[in-house]
Amino acid sequence: MLNELQGIGQSGKKYGHDIFDQERYDQLLVVTGELMALLTDWDQAQIAHYLYTDDGYATPKVDIRGVVFVADKLLLVREKSDNKWALPGGWGDVGFSPFEIAAKEIYEEAGIMVKPVQLMAVKDKAKHDYPASLTYVYKFFIYCEALDTAIKTGIETAEVGFFSLSECEKLPLSLARTTLTDLKEAFSYHTHPANTHCD
Repeated sequence: MLNELQGIGQSGKKYGHDIFDQERYDQLLVVTGELMALLTDWDQAQIAHYLYTDDGYATPKVDIRGVVFVADKLLLVREKSDNKWALPGGWGDVGFSPFEIAAKEIYEEAGIMVKPVQLMAVKDKAKHDYPASLTYVYKFFIYCEALDTAIKTGIETAEVGFFSLSECEKLPLSLARTTLTDLKEAFSYHTHPANTHCD
């Protein structure tokens, strides 16, 4: 709900022409900020950044996750930010394709070079079993081929490893980034490659 209010306010300020409508969109963003202060643990600086740093029509952000198997085990990284495990990845960057982002994030977080092969899945985060998020997010899962296996941690990762599905099921997962369903789907795709799954 909050991300929808923010989107309406942001888009309205960009494309609304009537001065009175502009005032209403400004007020909508103020009220959205007040609701965020009540419903989240964000401070005023975080709220202001969320509400006012983007411009133009509000669109979803893109979270790109790399899926890499070696000897039928899946590459995961333990994030320093929450000390939990996830598929390597991060936000899309301007100037890079999704495949380039997947390869870059895997190298930065796990230290190995990969060749992106296939877009495995695209998910609307709000329509799946992830924790609620103020940012509207599309998640891209990109299946990659490992070009080497000498994994190492990066600036944002505390640990890196390859895991079987049964081992994955015992790990504490960084659920905003990766759910057990994501991991099961990755193993299923690895065993029986299929067409891209988008929902």
